Amino acid sequence: MNDKQIEDVLIILEKTYPNAECELEFNSSFELLVATILSAQATDKKVNEVTTQLFKKYNCPEDFLALNQAELENEIKVIGLYRNKAKNILAMCHELLQKHDGKVPSTMEELTALPGVGRKTANVVLSNAFNEPAIAVDTHVFRVSNRIGLAKASNVLSTEKELMDNIPKEKW
Repeated sequence: MNDKQIEDVLIILEKTYPNAECELEFNSSFELLVATILSAQATDKKVNEVTTQLFKKYNCPEDFLALNQAELENEIKVIGLYRNKAKNILAMCHELLQKHDGKVPSTMEELTALPGVGRKTANVVLSNAFNEPAIAVDTHVFRVSNRIGLAKASNVLSTEKELMDNIPKEKW
């Protein structure tokens, strides 16, 4: 796509989704981090159903670390991949306390060093918790971006880089 075509697509997207925002419900960067980890291969709707109850009982790393893995699995078992997600959330909480004084870091490098946190999760947290320009590329963004021509890449990382090149930073 040339610059004019990209601009036209962005205009259409802005008109179609004028108030696009993160659909995960959260009250802190920590809650967003946990919700985003839970959202892998799950719907935001299902994650919100689970986290509405979960965050009433556990909303900081110390709260989660009071649980063992089986207890956390039981809390999130209606979400796919719950065993691995529970393991990663507990390990992530441990790292937050050990290396970050219990606070969610605000850089890509520090976020992606946490267990269970890849670039997509880090980008969601950076953009929605810290208001940093970022583009979160999941399988849906990857597929649609490449299908409509905003990117021409074979994987999510290349798609993210091409979208960053093709879309003005203020629109990320």
